[in-house]
Amino acid sequence: MLKKRKIMDDKEKQRQTADGGADATAPAQGSGALIEPPEEAVARLEREVADLKDKYLRLAAEYDNFRKRALKERTEAWEKAQADLVLRLVDALDDLARFAHVDPDLVERKLWKELEAAGVTRVDQAGVPFDPNLHEAVTTRPADYPAKDHTVGAVLKPGYQMRGALIRPARVVVLQWTGDGS
Repeated sequence: MLKKRKIMDDKEKQRQTADGGADATAPAQGSGALIEPPEEAVARLEREVADLKDKYLRLAAEYDNFRKRALKERTEAWEKAQADLVLRLVDALDDLARFAHVDPDLVERKLWKELEAAGVTRVDQAGVPFDPNLHEAVTTRPADYPAKDHTVGAVLKPGYQMRGALIRPARVVVLQWTGDGS
């Protein structure tokens, strides 16, 4: 019975508002609060929506940047770990290569196959221009003619790269043209 009475009271209030019997902008009876005009309410709500949308877009952009940064850091850490492993192997590989020139060994070929698949390349060419990003000059020797100036005359210890990143520079003898032909 109480429910029916409440529903009837609500319907009566709606009827009075529709008929103009009660002013929509007037304070609600007993509440003491002012009702906001519709134009101001719409403007206020549009500002709130715009602010929330801006916050959402900023948060989404921050999350996307975080995700990309985390992926990049994880990839760099993995590549550094691989490079550290290869650095520990190259001295043993050099020793193996010293004896393999007599009869190329199957183990060395298998090891190089795996290292090349991981992106490891050897820096051991003589006759190429000296590059301080790839080579470490141990000593110099006079060049036969000017075209050989600042070129690698001999590789004393090969260097290694992994996907373009230098793991260890090649230790080389650099040729220098002195101009006297000696």
